[in-house]
Amino acid sequence: MEFSTLGSPTALLLGVEERKLRKSMSKSCKGLAMELVKCLSETPCIQEEKRSYRECAGEKSPSISSECVGLRETYFNCKRGQACYILS
Repeated sequence: MEFSTLGSPTALLLGVEERKLRKSMSKSCKGLAMELVKCLSETPCIQEEKRSYRECAGEKSPSISSECVGLRETYFNCKRGQACYILS
C-alpha cells in the first residue's frame, strides 16, 4: 500500500473539528501521525479485515501491536497538548 494514496496521515485520524484546529497548529505531531499510519498499515486490522485507519487506531491489543498502541497514545497526547495550548 502506497502512502501517497492514503492522503494526509493526520486527516485519517482526525475529525472535522480537529482538522479545523490543526490548521492553526504547528506540525510537530505530523511525524508521529505518519509513524502511526505506517504501523497500523501493517496490522491485520487494515490488511485482512479491511477496516478504516480510524477504526483500527481505536482498537486495543491484541488487535493491533503494542508498538501501534504506544504510538497511538503518544500521538493523541501530542495532539491533546497542542489543543490545550491553543485553547488556553
